Amino acid sequence: MKPFSGTAQGRWPEGKKCAFVVTVGFEAELSVLAAAPDASDRAKSLSVGQYGATRGVDRLLTELDRTDTKASWFVPGANLSTYPLQVDSIVEAGHELGNMGWALEDMGSLSLREQLDCIGRSQDAFESLLGIRPKGFRAGRGSYAPGLTEALVAEGFTWSSSWHGDDLPHFHAGTASGLVEVPRQHELDDYPYFVFNLDPPLPKGSPRIASSREVLRNWILEFDAHRAEGLCFVLTLHPEIIATPGRILMLRKFMDHVHAWSDVWHATGGDVARWWKQWAEPNHPDHPAEIFHALTSKGVLHDERIYDI
Repeated sequence: MKPFSGTAQGRWPEGKKCAFVVTVGFEAELSVLAAAPDASDRAKSLSVGQYGATRGVDRLLTELDRTDTKASWFVPGANLSTYPLQVDSIVEAGHELGNMGWALEDMGSLSLREQLDCIGRSQDAFESLLGIRPKGFRAGRGSYAPGLTEALVAEGFTWSSSWHGDDLPHFHAGTASGLVEVPRQHELDDYPYFVFNLDPPLPKGSPRIASSREVLRNWILEFDAHRAEGLCFVLTLHPEIIATPGRILMLRKFMDHVHAWSDVWHATGGDVARWWKQWAEPNHPDHPAEIFHALTSKGVLHDERIYDI
């Protein structure tokens, strides 16, 4: 009998109280270009993102290795050939790789066919350069097109980490073989707190950088609450943001807090998806994913902007 996924008891392997997942977006300068396409000839602005490749990846890998944490690294296909040494380092450290499209496209501006072309081009690059085809997907920007979740299953994907509609994994409605979503939250992402560039302004109209001390307090508070309720804590990091000398120390303090608890299941996104698919019950009929799928199927809704990311 599969344990009911709505209760914490028996939810995680070996009686663990909660799940803890580290995900990384290795976006480099693509993060700048995605927000400001006209910055393609601004070397100074692009260098903000390139810092993640030149300094951030090694520093973040060292910190993850310190606690023997295996993370899920989402890499846009274009970065596989732009930064092959960094990608090799990620693979050699035993981390999981996930597909993030080709060049951090705004999915909301693309048709289903165009979205699949970007994802498939990236999958082909993973296979030709590394000999793998990732099972996990993250939409870097924008909304899914109707039908994408079903198409991801057909392309061999088993899980996604793009939506924000829950703090537990769930199945995507309409995917017969059960595409698992491992949801993430904006407050557990370093990007909204720390992304900053003067010209072009990123983010627009927000000339401030959050206090590392307060972000650390936020993350600890959220982790303690996730653990108390038996939830799935998904941390989202970016090498160009979290792996500065000061912020990596903030991350170290946070990781030490998490590792102080022996009842936490440290897992990759793929680990969580495989466990959920094996043991969890189907979504409750009232789950937002089920309601949304029903409305979309009836033509009441025509896209997935309700889950716009």
